[in-house]
Amino acid sequence: MSETRTPVRSTERGAARQTVTISFAGFNRAWAAWIGDRLERRGVRVSYVRWDSPAEETLVDLLRGLALAEGRILILVSERYFQLGPRTFEEWNAALREVVGPDPSKFAAVSVTNTQVPAAIAVLGPVDLTNMGADEAERRLLDRLDLPADGRPVPDGSRGPRFPAALPEVWGGVPRRNTRFTGREPVLNDAYHLLQGSDSGAGVLTLHGMPGVGKTQLAAEYVYRFGSEYDVVWWVNSESRVTYRRVLAELSAKLGLSTGDEYGERLRAVRDSLRRGNPFSRWLLILDGADEPDQIWDLVPTGPGHVIITSRNPEWGEHNSKLLEVKVYDRDESVAFIRRRAPRLSDEDADQLAAALEDLPLLLDQTAGWLNDSDLSVEDYIALLEDGADPDVVKVSADFPLAFQTAWAILLNKLRETVPESVDLLRLCTFFAPGFIPVRMLREMPHDDVPEQLTGLLDDPLLWNRAINQLRQYSVVRLESHEAGSEEAASSGESVYLHRMVHQIVGKDMPEADRKEFIDVVRQALAAADPGRPTDTRFWSAYAQIVPHLKYADAINSKDRKVQTLVLNCLRYMYFAGEYTAGWKLGRRTLNAWRELLGESHPRVWEATYHYANLLRAANRFEETEAIDRAAMVRLREERGENDLDYLRVANGLGADLWGLGRYREAFDLYSWIHPAYRELVGEQDSRTLNALNNLAFAHRLLGQYKEALAIDQKTLEQRRLVLTGRHLWTLFSEVSYAIDLRLLGRYSDAESVQARNVREYRIVAGETSQYTLRAEHNLALCQLRGGDRAAAGQLLTRVLEGFERKLGDVDLLTLSAAVSHSCFHREHGDIDLARETSESILARYDQLLPQGHPFIIGARANQALILRNVGEREHAHVLIEQALADMAEAVGENHPYTLGCAINASALRNLIGDTESAAELSRITIARATETLGRTHPLTLSARVSYAADLRGLRARQQAEKTEQEALADLESTLGKQHVHTISARARNRPYWDFEPQAS
Repeated sequence: MSETRTPVRSTERGAARQTVTISFAGFNRAWAAWIGDRLERRGVRVSYVRWDSPAEETLVDLLRGLALAEGRILILVSERYFQLGPRTFEEWNAALREVVGPDPSKFAAVSVTNTQVPAAIAVLGPVDLTNMGADEAERRLLDRLDLPADGRPVPDGSRGPRFPAALPEVWGGVPRRNTRFTGREPVLNDAYHLLQGSDSGAGVLTLHGMPGVGKTQLAAEYVYRFGSEYDVVWWVNSESRVTYRRVLAELSAKLGLSTGDEYGERLRAVRDSLRRGNPFSRWLLILDGADEPDQIWDLVPTGPGHVIITSRNPEWGEHNSKLLEVKVYDRDESVAFIRRRAPRLSDEDADQLAAALEDLPLLLDQTAGWLNDSDLSVEDYIALLEDGADPDVVKVSADFPLAFQTAWAILLNKLRETVPESVDLLRLCTFFAPGFIPVRMLREMPHDDVPEQLTGLLDDPLLWNRAINQLRQYSVVRLESHEAGSEEAASSGESVYLHRMVHQIVGKDMPEADRKEFIDVVRQALAAADPGRPTDTRFWSAYAQIVPHLKYADAINSKDRKVQTLVLNCLRYMYFAGEYTAGWKLGRRTLNAWRELLGESHPRVWEATYHYANLLRAANRFEETEAIDRAAMVRLREERGENDLDYLRVANGLGADLWGLGRYREAFDLYSWIHPAYRELVGEQDSRTLNALNNLAFAHRLLGQYKEALAIDQKTLEQRRLVLTGRHLWTLFSEVSYAIDLRLLGRYSDAESVQARNVREYRIVAGETSQYTLRAEHNLALCQLRGGDRAAAGQLLTRVLEGFERKLGDVDLLTLSAAVSHSCFHREHGDIDLARETSESILARYDQLLPQGHPFIIGARANQALILRNVGEREHAHVLIEQALADMAEAVGENHPYTLGCAINASALRNLIGDTESAAELSRITIARATETLGRTHPLTLSARVSYAADLRGLRARQQAEKTEQEALADLESTLGKQHVHTISARARNRPYWDFEPQAS
């Protein structure tokens, strides 16, 4: 008998209090914690003794030892209390009469079960606490212990454990409790104390071990024992990143979070809510089957709650997780489990079987289950194992016991003899991914072309249910819902859970003829489940279920056109849903397979190439996509010529590759050809032509040709309003582009007017958290800043940056563009330390994302120089801006606005370090170039003119300085107005500066 003092609440409240010792089976720990909490709130001192009942000690000795505990003994009566050992009811009846009978006042009991218990338990006078509410249960408890029940205990401000019969406020996806769960007490206690002892944000624990060792069952038992201490318990199938993201995102609705339909957005909102502990700080997530840490480690939530991971992979220790190894059963645990699973077996039989099966829980469960229904002796079964386990037997994997294949061969034979269709169903399941398998797809698919062998199984509901139940009876599969929190799918057999180890051995055992027929059936089932609308967010949950199974059904090697269409639709879904890494990997495999299957020039190969390149580009792998697109263009040009829509589509993608690589002139030349080519092929108002026109305008803007960009964006906007209506997303997108052009040309009032209206429309059409809305709001904030409304701009810039981070992540060009604006704002109007920290982070992320020499990296360094100037590091700032000036001129040319802006900042720093003559010369050259490129009254040109006046004053050329300054002020007043912030600043002789602003499409 082992004593554990569970940290429910401190018991040090005085020495003269009544004491109660609670004796409980570990299975009923939640009841013990709740009862102890209720008693302690009444002033009772409580101690806890977990009842173990080791077989080597008699029940009489164990009960006498318990009677020595302090105070009154309260026994929690449950079937598990009396099964430990296991002991017979006759043994219990005798022991209770001998130990409790002479002094019944020492003992009391409450019952937390409705199952049969030893008759002599009556001597304990148990009161029933089941099937009632918490208040009535507490009243009965206090009455049984002769404690006053009048009034309520004074609350101490803390929250105790939840009443065990009440689920946490949020509960989803947790498997049914395994009533045969045995042992594991030390592991459960270690897990509890490791999590409870963790600092906030560090409560992550990985249960790792070999397949079949019971990691999932252990995690489920943890939930049922300790779940009363949490407000949120959410179980997440984590065998793939796609499924993990989707199921975790489903928690958003349960938490009451206000988000859009896109589950990437919901996922980010869930992670943010858990991190902040709002609305719930006591949360527990179970990430089941997370065998590939690299797939999801970056998405594991942090915050005040706890995370339990089950995995074969101990590398989770490298990702800020504590590790707890789950080993095979101890022998006494194996014996106890087998006796419970197969009551007909003796202790000696159980010990022999456990030794033969190496104490592996999954194998013990499956084998003992059917041995209990068989007349085969354990000795004969072990002989069968030994006959098959010769040195030539090949293990399924290094993790599996040597006898596993032979044991499974015996079990499969048993299944064939009873319900042969169950083996067919099991084999079909091996062409889905292991884990949760939506077998309902097999029932829902057309059965016209199904092999005759499977027709009865799929057409006859009774036969289907018999097959499912046979597999469940022997623990081959588990009935579970693929949808978190849904019981309906589980109870109806729509989804089953197949362990990875079972999946592998059944697949290996399959005859080749069945393999070819069964895999084709699963492919057809997946194709039939295709909604056919991968861009419609309402169907993304369906695609999220399909995607993990493509690999196991080897869908990319199917010649069926419907299956090929499914693969293409999944690739498109993964692009729009943000599953870029998994998507481009699938795209690459698809492309390689189809080139061999269909030929290099098949239309579906070009379609797959398009999706693959899109996914790679979205993952910021611009150099790879450029190579792919160029090779595709060469081949398509040779085969079809340049007047071909597939050729133009690839060329359009190449232009985006060049943008990403910072090669703006090449992109411009390409789009200057693409737009007229589309116009000739499909007409002026075709959406593809208008898309090309939009891209041409962006190419102009990247080259600093703002007037040309404005004219084209205005034309595109008008055409889209005519063809698509004013509230179409593409129309609104063009309106943002038009407003950006206005702002870059210095027409701040016009830009803000257009952008403010556009933001209102976007919020109606796309919602406040859409990336399109955030892009519009970003431009509105910059319009407000240029117009002088710094307070509104600062608030909006912060909101936009947070929105992009939640929506797209930290390493995305749109997020980084917002971060650049945020840093620049804080440099001049906020927290300089925050500005510097953000700027350094931006540079690190740009270096990770873009090739060296990219204008965005150079521009970010130019912004960093201004921060260094403001904190007094003048020499460092000077070196940095001079290098940025030279690099920018090489990257985009000497007359580009980016280069001219760097020159304005460089002249200021030259002046600051005393090199006034050089500063004046640079300002003079900059004026000439800016006038030629942007015009005499453009804000950038005016900044150069104001700077030049300051340089001339430094050279003591006062008359020329006065003339230059007055002319610049006059142009500022006429262009922006006398009260504009730029005019006022110039009048006060504040030297102007230039903020680099990356243009992300």
